[in-house]
Amino acid sequence: MLKAAWVQAMALLISIVSAAVAYADEPTILIYGDSLLAGLGLGAEEGFEGQLRAALAAEGKEVSIVNASVSGDTTADGLDRLAWTLGERPDAVILGLGANDMLRGLPVDETRANLDSMLQELTSADLPVLLLGMKADRGLGADYVEAFDRLFQALAEKHGVQFYPFYLEAIGLDAGFYQQDLRHPNAEGVARIVVDVLPQVVALVDEIP
Repeated sequence: MLKAAWVQAMALLISIVSAAVAYADEPTILIYGDSLLAGLGLGAEEGFEGQLRAALAAEGKEVSIVNASVSGDTTADGLDRLAWTLGERPDAVILGLGANDMLRGLPVDETRANLDSMLQELTSADLPVLLLGMKADRGLGADYVEAFDRLFQALAEKHGVQFYPFYLEAIGLDAGFYQQDLRHPNAEGVARIVVDVLPQVVALVDEIP
């Protein structure tokens, strides 16, 4: 398990360095999340990164996108590797972690603290951030759902970052937009998500000095 994690970490480093060299003249957006942003089960051009790049190009926004998302990551995992990932400094960050915390029923206070620390690190580095929110499974109980659902907006307001309330908002519970696991969007589902979130990503790019 440790060897697999090391291999994945090295692959991320190579990707980040390669993008920084290849697109030195273009602003770089770091996508930092879990399997929803990593594009689990999808081809390179079908996932969030590929479809977002195409959508931005259609808007005349030529950017380099580095996808440092890792399937299965919790907010604690994201916090642990953030400083290392920022070794090749991006120009803006799309942060989308928290879904796996919720699926594992991890304490909301821990999720909040981890995201708070990440946002503090990013904003202290003067990086524009778009925070992608998540909502809790309604079967987890009213108290958990209420606490989890509201933490993202509260943190976005605290740190003054852009906020998209719910990553899956554009596809809701429509099974036709999901893969067989009914958790990860299919290519058509991602397309709808990208259309919905695109205005805020464009605004994020415009924040880059």
